[in-house]
Amino acid sequence: MLHHVELWLPDLSRAAPAWGWLLGELGWQPYRTWPAGRSWRAGETYLVIEESPALRPGARHDRLRPGLNHLAFHAPGRAAVDALAAAAPAHGWTVLFPDHHPYAGGPGHYAVYLEDADGFEAEVVAREGSGAG
Repeated sequence: MLHHVELWLPDLSRAAPAWGWLLGELGWQPYRTWPAGRSWRAGETYLVIEESPALRPGARHDRLRPGLNHLAFHAPGRAAVDALAAAAPAHGWTVLFPDHHPYAGGPGHYAVYLEDADGFEAEVVAREGSGAG
């Protein structure tokens, strides 16, 4: 079981609304708030976003460099994936690979790939057997 993931982001005021919206839509609950960060919990696992004072200034996150490529989450079904894809741009997310959506991950892999303003990617996958709904 994964305990937690912590993402250091360069601008908490920009990141918190985007991540808060996405995680809320996926059923994660707000967990903790402090001046430099926020966290959400799903079961025993939690996700932190933080604008740490120890963060080195520099370029935007590059998911194509060594390190974290993306986080992948379950959605209850295809309709939820479609709704997230439609609403994401209004909440600070860009839909990646729109010309291949919802099968950018290959046949039978129903998902939306999202990128936030800082270059972090979130994949949201419809649970198996969720039907066309």
